[in-house]
Amino acid sequence: MPSTTSLEAVLTVLTSVTLNSTLGAYQSFVSRYAGDLLVLTLEHIDIIAISMLLAIPIGISLGVLITFNDTAATVVLWLAGVAMTVPSIALFGLLIPVFGIGEPPVIVSLVLYSQLPLVRNTYVGLNGVDDAVIQSGRGLGMTRIERLRRIQVPMALPVIMTGLRNAVVIIIGVAAIGAFVGAGGLGDFIFQGIRERNIPMIVVTTVVLVVLTLAFDYCFAVSEQLFRLRNGERIDQARPTRAIWRILS
Repeated sequence: MPSTTSLEAVLTVLTSVTLNSTLGAYQSFVSRYAGDLLVLTLEHIDIIAISMLLAIPIGISLGVLITFNDTAATVVLWLAGVAMTVPSIALFGLLIPVFGIGEPPVIVSLVLYSQLPLVRNTYVGLNGVDDAVIQSGRGLGMTRIERLRRIQVPMALPVIMTGLRNAVVIIIGVAAIGAFVGAGGLGDFIFQGIRERNIPMIVVTTVVLVVLTLAFDYCFAVSEQLFRLRNGERIDQARPTRAIWRILS
């Protein structure tokens, strides 16, 4: 009967062989499809950028406007919430007859999905500003627009940026599903890997998607710090923030 030491040695060898085989499969995939991964990543970034350029102005503008009317706030927030509850594939299907197959229905869907965090956080952030501070601005002769621009928006910035960062994460994730309707991007490799049972393709593409999400989130975190420094706040600065601030100063 084999000893415990012998069994442990066999298990160690088998684990090592399996691990090396798995890593080899991932390395082989990356070396073979590096160019395609880069192209799909750029396609994904293109979809993200267009969606953000449309979604951010719309969402923040709506968030600002509904602070002037509670009834409008209730309706707009409800509609944004309803839009977010519709499954992405179903929403793509509803938009395809109008916008066709490819990027357009996906971009429209991403804009709709991102509205709730943008509108809600803008609205909550602006309404959360201390009323005494707003009244002091009124006492200085500021108009409502001036109070909004010079007092409320700077003070609500952290809350607004949190909503923006949440919206970007949603956009990046749902954009991958857009490959199902021909939008391209990293979702192409994920769906292809599922069809072909290609584990390295799924895992590597997912890792690239996660890294992309973290990179966008970090960029917006640095942007938030720069805006807050511009407003005269004292904050703990990340290294990129310090470097950029020195250049801008």
